[in-house]
Amino acid sequence: MSLSVDLFWSFRSPYSYLALPKAVKLVEEYDFVINARPVYPLAVRDPTFFKRTDPRFARYVVLDSFRVAQKEGIPFRFPRPDPIVQNMQTLEVAAEQPYITRLTRLGAAAQLAGRGLPFIREVSSVLYGGVVDNWHEGDHLAKAAVRAGLDLAQLGAEIAADPDRYDETIRSNERDHAASGHWGVPTFVFKGEPFFGQDRLDLLLWRLQQHGLKERG
Repeated sequence: MSLSVDLFWSFRSPYSYLALPKAVKLVEEYDFVINARPVYPLAVRDPTFFKRTDPRFARYVVLDSFRVAQKEGIPFRFPRPDPIVQNMQTLEVAAEQPYITRLTRLGAAAQLAGRGLPFIREVSSVLYGGVVDNWHEGDHLAKAAVRAGLDLAQLGAEIAADPDRYDETIRSNERDHAASGHWGVPTFVFKGEPFFGQDRLDLLLWRLQQHGLKERG
């Protein structure tokens, strides 16, 4: 049986996006699976987070995201529009969050359909790849879903018919994320041990190899 890793991941996190090319490549090369389990961004889970955090935090994330992308050769630009509704001057997070609610529910639906990893890979490339403006309009997400082996209209209909099912999936993801011992994304969890950040994939690979991880044939 293949080894299994949970990935707690947010559509608003640039580091989550930047982790995916290497994560997907590792799954292609080694006999293990990554279960993508979307959670809401920290700014939505804790709307006071940015107000309590040193203001240099956000500026550093912007600087660091661009240089990580440059080093790794990953196309990168922050999404237009931002997946969450937030006043970046006051740092106030809006009560209503239509974009991230839709994205995260879709991610949960893809998770339940067994296509979580390809879905977040394709959709995040639309958001962060630097080519698409207004990713929430037109057929950008629909085409990304097709590339991931899914039908966006079908996912949307299933969510509309039973939103509580997908909200409970997200809540379950968030509970297990918290129980792993970390709060940030991306967090990879193997046998209860968290590996936080796109720069910990080599450490995760090392741990998996200790448990018998083999290259694919």
